[in-house]
Amino acid sequence: MSLHQGPRPSRDSDRERRRLAVNPFHAAANPLGGMTEAPPSHRLPDSPLPPETAYRLVHDELMLDGNARLNLATFVTTWMEPQAGVLMSECRDKNMIDKDEYPRTAELERRCVAMLADLWHAPDPSAAVGCSTTGSSEACMLAGMALKRRWALRNADRYPAKDVRPNLVMGVNVQVCWEKFCNFWEVEARQVPMEGDRFHLDPQAAAELCDENTIGVVGILGSTFDGSYEPVADLCAALDALQERTGLDVPVHVDGASGGMVAPFLDEDLVWDFRLPRVASINTSGHKYGLVYPGVGWALWRDAEALPEELVFRVNYLGGDMPTFALNFSRPGAQVVAQYYTFLRLGREGYRAVQQNARDIAGSLAQRVAALGDFRLLTRGDQLPVFAFTTADGVTAYDVFDVSRRLREGGWLVPAYTFPPHREDLSVLRVVCRNGFSADMADLLLDDLERLLPELRRQPHPLTRDKGAATGFHH
Repeated sequence: MSLHQGPRPSRDSDRERRRLAVNPFHAAANPLGGMTEAPPSHRLPDSPLPPETAYRLVHDELMLDGNARLNLATFVTTWMEPQAGVLMSECRDKNMIDKDEYPRTAELERRCVAMLADLWHAPDPSAAVGCSTTGSSEACMLAGMALKRRWALRNADRYPAKDVRPNLVMGVNVQVCWEKFCNFWEVEARQVPMEGDRFHLDPQAAAELCDENTIGVVGILGSTFDGSYEPVADLCAALDALQERTGLDVPVHVDGASGGMVAPFLDEDLVWDFRLPRVASINTSGHKYGLVYPGVGWALWRDAEALPEELVFRVNYLGGDMPTFALNFSRPGAQVVAQYYTFLRLGREGYRAVQQNARDIAGSLAQRVAALGDFRLLTRGDQLPVFAFTTADGVTAYDVFDVSRRLREGGWLVPAYTFPPHREDLSVLRVVCRNGFSADMADLLLDDLERLLPELRRQPHPLTRDKGAATGFHH
């Protein structure tokens, strides 16, 4: 979640003194009974508001948000079928953690885990262990905790000695949740830097960073920086060779936040999942290419041995015996129900059709952007339905931050950002094609880009001085 502070002393205190503005003819169903005194905005009102007034105040402020369907920065689902929305509204009051009170919701969660275990080729799907989460970030935290505890149990004679600190190996392109994990759980993050045109982890370089204190290596199936898959099979092979030389047995976690729900349908011959014996756990975001509105992720372990039993808690004060592995406790069951609906509704062929359509749109749009002549593609949308591009050599009048800023004027949110070490010199734009981003919308985006290019070419130099304020990088 975002970290917010209280009102800033200058502008926000002025805003607090001004209060919210309410037009009495706009505030209530009965114009003569409307409010003439507006509520404060940064402290609780002294008395209740009519529901129509409270709705109108919040609704009007949210009109200033961007249009989610035009947000090509986010990987998160922005469209679902109306029937899914109805189901979600029908069970939004159900607490997912209360499995004894809501046994059918718990059963749908269990079925989703079983479906994912089968989809990801668990050796024995009935033996796979898994749970729903609030998203891939929580799922990654849980997977990291399991890796650390397994390492600690194997090294009980040395840990927790003061001079022994566990480490986790990953590419520098990982999503920020992995940096959070290492920070929160006191694990050293060993990151493989980018080099040249390699924008993700190098398997041999990752193996060379491993030692007796390595709890695991993270492979990313679909980098958020450019949409490319990391070579998980090659990573496992490098770690197999490491074990033969040194005896070190290092497990792999696959962060399949996006690709975990793309590769099984479009890249069936790609071996990245539990078919590789070294893969101990996998996560995905149900609310990304799992095609569910925000609020659901999934974490699965190959078998019970991969998830130490001591991390699982059992409580009975809600009734029954309730094993749980989560960072939080209460959360809504609506997204889990929506995930099961989507699995049931689409099936393998439906998912294949949806993801193929997104990849086709990404590939076509990438080619057309390259054909403009002003841009150079880094990726082409042929793995994740995502592509990244930068300005072509010789383009000096504007940069990617100018392009992002100008597209935003038309409502398009296309992020511009710099790459991490050792490619901080590279700044790119990235387009995420999701279900709901149609070929017609891709045409509209390209039309707007073509319309802006003559003006951008006439600039004396790039105009967006504050790169950080221009736009942001989004998962």
